[in-house]
Amino acid sequence: MVLVLSAEEVERSLDLAELVDVVDDALIKQAAGEVERPHRPHFPVGAGLDGDEPAGTGIAMPAYVHGADHYATKLVGVHEGNAERGLPTINAQIALTDARTGLPKAFMAGTTITNARTGCIGAVSVRELAPERDGEGLSLGVLGAGAQARWQTRAIATVATLSDVRVHSPSDSRAACAADLSEEGIPARAVDTPSEAVEGADVVVTATTATEPVFPPEALGAGTLVVAVGAFTEEMQELDPRVLERAERVFADVPEEVAGTGDLLASDLDADDLVELGVPLANGYDRESPDGVLVVASVGSATLDAAAGETVYLEARDAGDGTEISL
Repeated sequence: MVLVLSAEEVERSLDLAELVDVVDDALIKQAAGEVERPHRPHFPVGAGLDGDEPAGTGIAMPAYVHGADHYATKLVGVHEGNAERGLPTINAQIALTDARTGLPKAFMAGTTITNARTGCIGAVSVRELAPERDGEGLSLGVLGAGAQARWQTRAIATVATLSDVRVHSPSDSRAACAADLSEEGIPARAVDTPSEAVEGADVVVTATTATEPVFPPEALGAGTLVVAVGAFTEEMQELDPRVLERAERVFADVPEEVAGTGDLLASDLDADDLVELGVPLANGYDRESPDGVLVVASVGSATLDAAAGETVYLEARDAGDGTEISL
């Protein structure tokens, strides 16, 4: 029997604070070589439907964490035109398979899991790498106002007290994003310019689909942690190369893949200059200077989908949630 979980059922079984620790452990295991994570293909889809241009990007993401009962395969569609259709830009499904027998065990809506586990990358980064403020709350600048801007902020709020969250996007969506977060008890407000979001922020999150830098590098203050989660192809870029050149250290969830994104290709850095994020999560990190800027660049990893997907599946199964079907 296969357990099928709808988006609503996934949300009932997803505890964001618990998932932060799951993602932390998965990144540590990935850095230690204790996962199987084949190269993920991403390819244009939809060419020939409404013209010669593709409608979006398809991505296949398999992974297995050593010792886990299941391995996962996530199928993702990224369709920027969906915003005009009133649909999510990112849609995903996750299939879990028994690691001992190869039998299918679960098929679940994967968009919320994707959003939540990506948000947790910001959370684990803040927990280990954000500047210390001696009991004071952290100020957070968010570039982007879509689903990921919300999930990054929510996840970070589970590991840190936020004193001020400033959200900027070129569109009016920034006001809606700030309002949604405020309703959840997070002190968020919309600001009119990227500089207003970044200046004086302890942590800056970029969560966009941009193809050019989303904030001026001179707005970045001393000691800031930058978490960039939007760029995952060579055409996409969120960071000015001067941000990376200024950084005391640049961490990456998957260094060899981050090195192929527009952010890194615009700089003089390559994969050998990046430190895998699981390393400081396992061993800690002592800043060379309190004024040093740290950068975490993320493209997402199927390892996190496997770990998060299994966690959600077990919660739902134990709660008797979902629908069992026979294939």
